[in-house]
Amino acid sequence: MGVFALGVELDGEGFRPEAWRRAAHAPDRLLSPETVRRRVAAAENAGFTLATFADSILPGHEIPGRIDAVTRAAFVAGTTSTIGLVPTVATTYAEPFHTASQVASLDYASRGRAGWIAERAVDPRAAAAWGRRPVSEDADLAREQRDSIEVARRLWDSWEDDAVIRDYASGRFLDRDKLHYIDFQGETFSVKGPAIVPRPPQGQPVVFGTEGEVDVRLVAADSVAAAVAAGSGRAALAFAEVEVTLDIPGTRAAQRFGESSGSPGRLAFSGSAGELTDLLTELSAHLDGVRLHLAVIDEDLPVLAREVVPALLRAGVAHRPIPGSTLRANLGLNRPANRYATTR
Repeated sequence: MGVFALGVELDGEGFRPEAWRRAAHAPDRLLSPETVRRRVAAAENAGFTLATFADSILPGHEIPGRIDAVTRAAFVAGTTSTIGLVPTVATTYAEPFHTASQVASLDYASRGRAGWIAERAVDPRAAAAWGRRPVSEDADLAREQRDSIEVARRLWDSWEDDAVIRDYASGRFLDRDKLHYIDFQGETFSVKGPAIVPRPPQGQPVVFGTEGEVDVRLVAADSVAAAVAAGSGRAALAFAEVEVTLDIPGTRAAQRFGESSGSPGRLAFSGSAGELTDLLTELSAHLDGVRLHLAVIDEDLPVLAREVVPALLRAGVAHRPIPGSTLRANLGLNRPANRYATTR
């Protein structure tokens, strides 16, 4: 295996519904800029490869409101230098042209450290919030996701890398022959293009998801064995989704929340920092990375930063992102060629 990447989800207070009661700040500070900045800085300083930001147009029972994921990622783009920033943007109902523009702009703001989690919106209330007809059939949801990813990739390629000239002496700033219509025609929408943002620094920001034409596949608990069996023959990188409840000073993991469980689709870990280090070391032999979901961010992230990540770095299991490198480079992914590029 090559690079083993460490990702951490930093939305809300943690995956536990009662996590807000144990946060290091008052409840009204969850949406404050300082809370977002502090947590991302802690993850970057620890050596995480990337931070992700969940999102939904609908309020949850434990999060009555949130600032959208791309805005949060863009806010910390200028205050960070190495960590990848990967917001969630649903493919259902959202306009793919706008999504492609947002993620491309984030790639510029972060100097090539942007990613995108392409996720379905399955709650029928989301359709009402968007003012759209509900999409409920699995085949329709899959088609919208597939088409949205395809449109975004085409739009990111619709400007060739050297389309921007900036020749002040001649007054030419753009080579219009190096902008291209994408002419996408799907079953439910069409996009002509080109994009309104030049080709991103990474060529194409890294696309994450559970299915489809993604660069990084987020693997559910029941699919980890299959991903391990596929080994290096996988078409996309494979990241395990792991929920983490750690021993913290004065309280063992088993005592923090009793026997109640988390999300059924993720691997569940509860125990000491050393045991988690052993688990991640074992996974690193078969997978390309993990995304950790923390029970309480303000309690579990400091333990990860003090004990788990340093141990993985010392052992050579994981590596700090290289300053000045893109997220693609830190994941061991090549910069994709432009499908529309011409040679003259």
